Amino acid sequence: MARSPVSPYVVGLFGMIVGLLGSSNVHGQPTASSLAPADRAVLKRYAEDAWRSMDRLTQPSGLPADRIHRKGEGWDAAVMETSPTNIASYIWSVMAAEQLEIIPHDQARDRLTQTIATLERMNRPHGFFVNDIDPRDGARLLVSPVNSQPRRPLLSCVDNAWMAVALTMVVNTQPELAPAAAKLLEAMDFGFFYDSYDPARPVQHPGLLHVGYWTDENAFFGHYGMLNSEARIASYLAITRGQLPPEQYYRMYRTLPTDVGPQFQTPTGERREYLGVPVFEGAYNYQGTRIVPSWGGSMFEALMVTLFVPEASWAPRSWGVNHPLYVRAQIVHGLQEMQYGFWGFSPAFRPAGGYEVYGVNGLGTNPDGYYSYEIGWGVPMISNVVLTRTPHGIVTPHASFLALRFARQEALTNLRNLKSRFPSYGTLGFQDSVDVTAGLVSGFVLALDQGMILAAITNELSDDYMQRAFTTGAVERIVRPLIAQEEFTAGAPGQFNRAGRPEARFTEAHRIHVRASE
Repeated sequence: MARSPVSPYVVGLFGMIVGLLGSSNVHGQPTASSLAPADRAVLKRYAEDAWRSMDRLTQPSGLPADRIHRKGEGWDAAVMETSPTNIASYIWSVMAAEQLEIIPHDQARDRLTQTIATLERMNRPHGFFVNDIDPRDGARLLVSPVNSQPRRPLLSCVDNAWMAVALTMVVNTQPELAPAAAKLLEAMDFGFFYDSYDPARPVQHPGLLHVGYWTDENAFFGHYGMLNSEARIASYLAITRGQLPPEQYYRMYRTLPTDVGPQFQTPTGERREYLGVPVFEGAYNYQGTRIVPSWGGSMFEALMVTLFVPEASWAPRSWGVNHPLYVRAQIVHGLQEMQYGFWGFSPAFRPAGGYEVYGVNGLGTNPDGYYSYEIGWGVPMISNVVLTRTPHGIVTPHASFLALRFARQEALTNLRNLKSRFPSYGTLGFQDSVDVTAGLVSGFVLALDQGMILAAITNELSDDYMQRAFTTGAVERIVRPLIAQEEFTAGAPGQFNRAGRPEARFTEAHRIHVRASE
């Protein structure tokens, strides 16, 4: 299905945000009372179908398989591999399904009991879970179920962090299961991944968390350097639990330093100091507005953490400015810059096959870029007798759910349009991605996607239940004042804001409105 040369959903190109979002509060979060009954009903139906897919993926062990794929009019068998993040997604999805009254309390308790019992039996090097897991029994996966290639035993810092998030939520909300979950959690000391700061060799030892650890070589690799990435959840957890010094949060990069490596564009900003750490408060220019970038410009990097931590309200001069702008930039990219007619760019299974990282390259530091389209493949078009190709835009529905907090009506409209224009939705909820240029749907349903979708909807319908389940107690007491003191240089063009309140609006030249298709 070819796209129209002009999107029917872009009505004018004048001014993008007035007071952030028309119906939102100061932090970009629509109030609960502003959710119309019809919208509540739609979100509840989305949640029910997302839960149906998660239920289908779950094995008798209480662990979810990674994904399933359409096969003709039905579905193929689930792919028998999983990860700590998938398991965490299942745990909080069970809690979400109970909170939304999709399943009763007794069933939720039985499901979580089974999952935790399996986790207790699993091999956990250094207290952590390996990344490649057989969901049938929790054993380490030795070879790929897809191509029989060997899998090395990897401990991933961020994947284990999501597992720790889920276990923390169990401790905070499930009294019967709290002792068992707390015991699993206690063994996960994220100081294991910490490469402490060495002022004599700050590039080699930057005071950051390692990306992972190969247990077969007893070797760490990489560092999580970018602040605006999902890896900051590991810092929040470890700082809360006293496993990292608080200043580690300020060791992460707002934009990539030139002595670390090349990046997509040269940032602007200024140096400030927090907890004795000098921080370059850099930002990128996108469509005339300053935004703190992520690594690849994808939605889940910037916003998955917000499903569990209310960063925008806890840190109004940093995340409260940046998150709404990041969402708006994704909308501008899809509707205005690329004219796909749709938006929402994040890693997903591509319709042509294989997993790919999609994003808005102007919002990422990665010099190679995450692009919102299929590189090297497109629809042949004739322009002035020259055969050219138009990019194939790849949109993933989970990105719209991540944006609900900051652009609710735009997100609901985008989802409604994806659902009505393409065969992207069914009894198992939204499929993973759509090539909106060619009208191709990936056919995959992923546990991680469904977990993010259920968490986002539960926050919308149940007064930020997911956030409260995670942050109650020590997380809020320690993380909130830590991040509240920072002020990004993100915001409107011109002078950096120093007045103590965020300047978070696009210029009048870039205003867009989104309307539902008739």
